[in-house]
Amino acid sequence: VRGCIVGQDLSVLNLVIVKRGPADIPGVTDVTKPRRLGPKRASNIRRLFDLTKADDVRKYVIRRPVTVKEGKKPKTKAPKIQRLVTPVSLFRKKRAAAEKTARFAKAAKDAADYAELLQKRIAEKRKARAEAIAKKKKTAAPAAAAAPAASP
Repeated sequence: VRGCIVGQDLSVLNLVIVKRGPADIPGVTDVTKPRRLGPKRASNIRRLFDLTKADDVRKYVIRRPVTVKEGKKPKTKAPKIQRLVTPVSLFRKKRAAAEKTARFAKAAKDAADYAELLQKRIAEKRKARAEAIAKKKKTAAPAAAAAPAASP
């Protein structure tokens, strides 16, 4: 407690044992309590038990006993393992990738179809314009030939 400000108004004092002294502190350093909860994430469970990717993480989850009424068989609880690679999660990942590639292919096909349609419409407009110009020239040519003869 050296270096700490301690008063009678404090209800809790959090301490960290830095160095063990010659004698144990009763109820603190003479007793080792196991951790109540184990890791929840799959990679942390693998690290704790030195497992490989092939090992089943679900078998190594730290279970904790739950108090039950007398006469009933004892129960244990285990956390839901996060980031666990299952066949369902692999299927979802594969399906999402397939949908993405299908979207890209559909977008490319739609773009090609639209470009083709655009080219067709541009060609039709060009043809219609050329016909209109040809029609104007055709009607303008006889009128131009008749006009100089009428003026002298």
